[in-house]
Amino acid sequence: MAKSPVSPSPSPDADPAKKRSLFPRRSRGGATAVPKAKKPGRTKQLVDIFKMTRRNDPNVVWLMLLAFLAVVAVSLGVGLLLSNWITGLIIGIPLGLLLALLILSRRAERAAFSQIEGQPGAAGAALGTLRRGWIVEEQPVAVNPRTQDTVFRAVGRPGVVLISEGPSNRVRQLLDGERRRLARILPNVTIHVIESGRGEGQVELSKVTKKMQKLKAELTKVEVSAVNKRITSLGTRLPIPKGIDPYKARPDRKAARGR
Repeated sequence: MAKSPVSPSPSPDADPAKKRSLFPRRSRGGATAVPKAKKPGRTKQLVDIFKMTRRNDPNVVWLMLLAFLAVVAVSLGVGLLLSNWITGLIIGIPLGLLLALLILSRRAERAAFSQIEGQPGAAGAALGTLRRGWIVEEQPVAVNPRTQDTVFRAVGRPGVVLISEGPSNRVRQLLDGERRRLARILPNVTIHVIESGRGEGQVELSKVTKKMQKLKAELTKVEVSAVNKRITSLGTRLPIPKGIDPYKARPDRKAARGR
């Protein structure tokens, strides 16, 4: 009697789905799909901020601990007076954590400013922390290529604010030139000048935005937008490289026709 052929059991490698998974997926353009980088969670961000702050300000740990214990102690004392210490403790712990995080936030901001202070573009980075109501020019509106002194501009309800970056004796010429240019096109708008730095008469980088927030409001929101559009329509004057006469410059006609 002939034996019936025994069909071999399918191996796991023979599964077409598993075979397909051995090869990286390709996008429509043919390039291999790269997995997206996972964003760090809130807890990891908080830990990174704490480590960065502690490196620049070792006292932040003791300040946070002291604030937390003080709030818990006060809440616990009030709870004991009311014969309900458990409720006082329940209320005191989250309030203590909140105050500790508030101290960490302030110290972290100060530590971040101390890291970028003195670097080119630090004043522009500081303007990024402004609250709503301000229109900030991301790029400097005036630059000295030789000394790397810069002037940044922000438009808000107080008017136009020019923020300089560099020693006063060097950057004053840039400030005066930009202020005269704006005064010609905006004769009825107040132009404020703030020099960032640690020299005499200058404002520390961490206090620049606070000083701007304290300026008296003179424009409405509609006027702020109109002033910014007026400045933007005129553009920014770019320095002309040495050795080029702008009156003798000619367009490249070959490039216009197509080579």
